[in-house]
Amino acid sequence: MNDAAKAAPNIAAGGRQGPRQAAFGFIFASAVMNSVSFGLMIPILPNLIKQFTGGDTAAASEWNVLFATTWGLMQFAFGPILGVLSDRVGRRPVLLISLFGLAVDFLFMAFAPTLWWLFVGRVLNGMTASSFATAGAYLADVTPPERRAKSFGMLGSAFSFGFLLGPTLGGFLGQHDIRLPFLVAAGLTAVNWLYGLFILPESLPRERRLRRYEWARANPLGSLQLLRSQAGLLALACVAFLFQLAQIVLPQVFVLYATYRYHWSLATLGLAFPITGIMGVIVQMFLVGPAVGRFGERRVVLIGTVAGAAGFAWYGSAATGWAYFIGAPLFAFSGFILPGLQGLMTQRVPANQQGQLQGAVQSLQGVAGIIGPVLFGETFAWSIRNDANLHMPGLAIYVSSGLLALAFLLAWGVAHPHRREAPALA
Repeated sequence: MNDAAKAAPNIAAGGRQGPRQAAFGFIFASAVMNSVSFGLMIPILPNLIKQFTGGDTAAASEWNVLFATTWGLMQFAFGPILGVLSDRVGRRPVLLISLFGLAVDFLFMAFAPTLWWLFVGRVLNGMTASSFATAGAYLADVTPPERRAKSFGMLGSAFSFGFLLGPTLGGFLGQHDIRLPFLVAAGLTAVNWLYGLFILPESLPRERRLRRYEWARANPLGSLQLLRSQAGLLALACVAFLFQLAQIVLPQVFVLYATYRYHWSLATLGLAFPITGIMGVIVQMFLVGPAVGRFGERRVVLIGTVAGAAGFAWYGSAATGWAYFIGAPLFAFSGFILPGLQGLMTQRVPANQQGQLQGAVQSLQGVAGIIGPVLFGETFAWSIRNDANLHMPGLAIYVSSGLLALAFLLAWGVAHPHRREAPALA
């Protein structure tokens, strides 16, 4: 038996601190590298698509929407599949296979000779990126219920940090060669795969796994059945969905909104992302754990939804650029929402359904990724076309504020601790 296999029971039971730290280190590094890899493509992929369309910006925009919604569809479909697979065979093999496939997918896109080949690469990328669900299940395995919100907050900070660094690095590399960021993303993912291959122990012992793989649990509709199986679980997942949907307004319309309303230059836009993003990283990395310890997951979720709703309302009403930045510290506390929700949700399912749970959450995120670009893009376009009479360029951002206000009302009734996990299923 290898060292990783020997370490698994100790990790799952919380016995040895060393293996648990190594495991969390891998998941954290995986989140950073993956988010950096995706962030690299933010300034590059639309321009590469534009090259394939012969410089036609309108056509490139249409293709970009197709790419984004298709990626969301892949998340919706494959998040539950990989999540349940990890409940059956363990987290480690699923993570390693997904990371290896993701590295290959980046290479595929780097050398794609036509737009359709690039589209196929994006489809494959969405399929393998669903390993995020398995990473979340791994964290639930190695972390006691009372500390999970803090761990998920750290994981969220890793994603935020990666997305801060990724677009900047992608823009720099893309100036030299527009396909170079894809190669760098492939290299980062491959390094993470090698690290996992030699360092990562298994977190789910054989005796705690599902005895068979069932499609009824792995398809997206089956994952929704899990959310209905425990009291309050579906409602908590709906709160997470509302938050994920509301967040899409920022990548979808922020650049256009800030350029239209505040006349920001590219340099100012380049500063806005790290200024606001660093605040979010600080909240997720350093404040989630103490806040949960002092107030509990329920109050942390409620604080986060109030802060998010108020922050979005401020962003939508800020008449000047400097006023917009005043709202950033308030909005940063929306980083409380997902860690608190994950802490509450993982308490409600057994160890051999943590992967299915995370897959269901990722599936809902995929749905948000399909709906959000259309909802906010069309709302912003309509508000601008009617700005002479409406005088509300921040209407799309107000919609996000309303979604988080709804999330607060829903969370008020359902976000209660459930310290005892459900018994394992066969």
